[in-house]
Amino acid sequence: MSETTASVTASVTAAASATSGTVVAESTAPRGRGARIALRGLQILLALFYAIASALPKLIAHPSAADGFQEMGWGSTGMYAIGVLELAGAVALLIPVLQSVAAVALGALMVGAFVVQMTYFDGEYAVTPLVLILPLALIAWARRNSNAELLRLVRRRD
Repeated sequence: MSETTASVTASVTAAASATSGTVVAESTAPRGRGARIALRGLQILLALFYAIASALPKLIAHPSAADGFQEMGWGSTGMYAIGVLELAGAVALLIPVLQSVAAVALGALMVGAFVVQMTYFDGEYAVTPLVLILPLALIAWARRNSNAELLRLVRRRD
């Protein structure tokens, strides 16, 4: 396909979308299949991390998690609440319409984790939440078009 044919095809597609009133859930720059697969793989990897390595110890009250929350004075209620939020975020990372919102929410949770690490534990593991924010930000940005679909679904219920 020549460049002229490609630009005409893109123009016709854009014009058809504009006249029909449909919303095209594509970014302006098309991503390749490999990039989409890699991004989905990253989402699955992060979901597994948050569900198994982060939420599970809190939800089963493993001593490694319970001791830290007792030291902060948050007790088991705080530990279970954070565990549930992490598990919900892990599941939402795998649901296409929620993936961007989940990445933002987990990123906010990691900002809180960074602050807690710095204030209560002298920054001993403060780098971990910072490292996790980077792929979450990438997912939130790359999957930002799912926010329009979520907004459409929410508005339809009203």
